Amino acid sequence: MRFPRKKPSSLPGILLILLIIFIGWAGYSFFSGSTVTAPFVDGTAREAPGFSSQDGTTVLEHKGRARLESEPVVEISEIVQPGETAGKILLPYLSPAEIQAVSETCADVFLLRRLRQGNPYTLTTYNGSFVCFAYEIDSEQKLIVERRDGVFSAKLEKIVYDVTVERVQGTISSHLFQAVSDAGESPMLAIAMAEIFAWEINFIRDLRPQDSFTLLAEKRYREGEFKGYGRILGAIFVNQGVTYEAFCFRDAEGFPHYYTSKGESVKRAFLKAPLSFTRISSTFSPKRLHPILKIWRAHPGVDYAAPTGTPVKAVGSGTVTFKGWGEGAGNYIALRHNNNYETMYLHLSGFARGLEKGKKVQQGEVIGFVGSTGYSTGPHLDFRMKKDGQYINPLNMVSPRTDPISKKDFPEFQKLMDELRPKLLNAAAPTAAAQAG
Repeated sequence: MRFPRKKPSSLPGILLILLIIFIGWAGYSFFSGSTVTAPFVDGTAREAPGFSSQDGTTVLEHKGRARLESEPVVEISEIVQPGETAGKILLPYLSPAEIQAVSETCADVFLLRRLRQGNPYTLTTYNGSFVCFAYEIDSEQKLIVERRDGVFSAKLEKIVYDVTVERVQGTISSHLFQAVSDAGESPMLAIAMAEIFAWEINFIRDLRPQDSFTLLAEKRYREGEFKGYGRILGAIFVNQGVTYEAFCFRDAEGFPHYYTSKGESVKRAFLKAPLSFTRISSTFSPKRLHPILKIWRAHPGVDYAAPTGTPVKAVGSGTVTFKGWGEGAGNYIALRHNNNYETMYLHLSGFARGLEKGKKVQQGEVIGFVGSTGYSTGPHLDFRMKKDGQYINPLNMVSPRTDPISKKDFPEFQKLMDELRPKLLNAAAPTAAAQAG
């Protein structure tokens, strides 16, 4: 049976024509109102977010801030946001291929994946095109990425500060942090001072009311804003009637060290304590009632009570001979040092990353964290020391000093002493700009 043929409908053609008209109208509205076309550095074009003001001037946006298109050079200063990567920061200005080129260019000086949340950066553009990206790695240096003649370059630059030298003086009433705060300064200055005298003074047990300090400290400013401390050029600390001095001087290799006014090194083979600003809860004793076992036996170490997680430092440079678990000691580390010294750090909550048996560690390096593992009634560090295989009391040990200033450098050091000591001792100390060094 044959059916009559129907005439083809014109509806699909009409719909296609309407769709084409709609797309053309939407495209015109999109490009004329909601976006602007910004050139790449290589001359190609791409779409950049924007909007039109009432007078018709195109305005560009970056992170919520607007600028006029007529501005040729624009600097955008921001900080790295949580979860933000270099790719996200650069994408409005560079193509994915260009961002990859930037990453490869930076690889030899700084890995872009190491951008830290909260660190500042500045982007510079010219007529919307990428010119420069500057990222502050830390307080000392920044990464500079530039594009010239179509080629990217990357380098590290030292951050420049306006530096003044100021005299700071204080008296201990309760603890060092409070004394420094009373002098109008930051706790960071207290930490820096404690590190200088860490070989001479045990800041956990040795401080007394009316102890005092005087120091010459560099203060760093950028655009008039205080950005922290530089070096402590010289310091005097009076502890229990004994005066300790320390002056910063660069050795033959150019590294800064601290010396007494006689040219002797302030640094000794061992620090006074493996952690700072805590308290001694139990001392070295030939016989002590064990708080858990309830038996009398020797306690061949010093217990430092401190919050869980407090960093524990190696008191001297040495080699890791043990890292692991001991039944009563819990997590502990043992180090071997020169001249047949050994040190042990017990009851740790954890170990520093990368620390393994056989690894060499430097004096002051963080090797673990205070805990309460093993036979322990609360968070503390049980610190022990041996000499020639025999336990010794760390609090009574007199550590040898490291090398003094060489005879060749001593005249230059003496010249420095003649300049710094009067400023330390004179209440009318200047606030002149410090020489960079």
